[in-house]
Amino acid sequence: MKKYFFRIKRFDPEKDSSPQWKEFTVEMEPTERALDGLIKIKETIDGSLTFRKSCAHGICGSCAMKINGKNGLVCQTIIKDMPDTITLEPLQAFPVIKDLVVDMDPFFSKNELVLPYLINNEPPPERERIQSPEDQGKILQSITCVMCGSCTSSCPSYWTDKKYLGPSALLKAYRFIFDTRDRATDERLKRIITHHGLWRCHSIYNCVEVCPKEIDITSHISKLKRMAVRKL
Repeated sequence: MKKYFFRIKRFDPEKDSSPQWKEFTVEMEPTERALDGLIKIKETIDGSLTFRKSCAHGICGSCAMKINGKNGLVCQTIIKDMPDTITLEPLQAFPVIKDLVVDMDPFFSKNELVLPYLINNEPPPERERIQSPEDQGKILQSITCVMCGSCTSSCPSYWTDKKYLGPSALLKAYRFIFDTRDRATDERLKRIITHHGLWRCHSIYNCVEVCPKEIDITSHISKLKRMAVRKL
């Protein structure tokens, strides 16, 4: 067991006028995760500490936050890979509800705008709509997105334009536009080729740096741009 110091940015809008830093000391095994440290703090030190978690296995994306200055999932952050002091902050660019919990409604509403579901009005086959392994490979990375919001929160374009769709929504648009079974390409392109859409991406690569699933989001958005130019 080793002592780690958790430095957490806390804010309760019902009580606080501004955020404050609180520090906690926790003994942890090297194989534990930063999420385990947060749970220990809540269960044994301060039950008012507020954060999100669900699957704890990097699938749901609930526990995304800024970890030592970089967005990520605390359930994937192994303690042995961290310094003695672990600084945790809520995802930036989203309104803080309390402590490490932010309002994700603006984020999810952007994803809804791109029609994040398969659209195909052709008569369905007897069993399933077939897709070749090669075609499935084109969208494989985009399918692994867990919608944690790390990419959009880290995007400078989103910092300055809250109406911008953001990298996550554009990646979701890519996932269906490049799905050979889908038939709504033109409608989705109309929705992303706007003043606050596709061309607001300036290929800064912050989204790629923080993605917990290591998706090359910028390259996917670049493919959308090339398609958009051909369509214009």
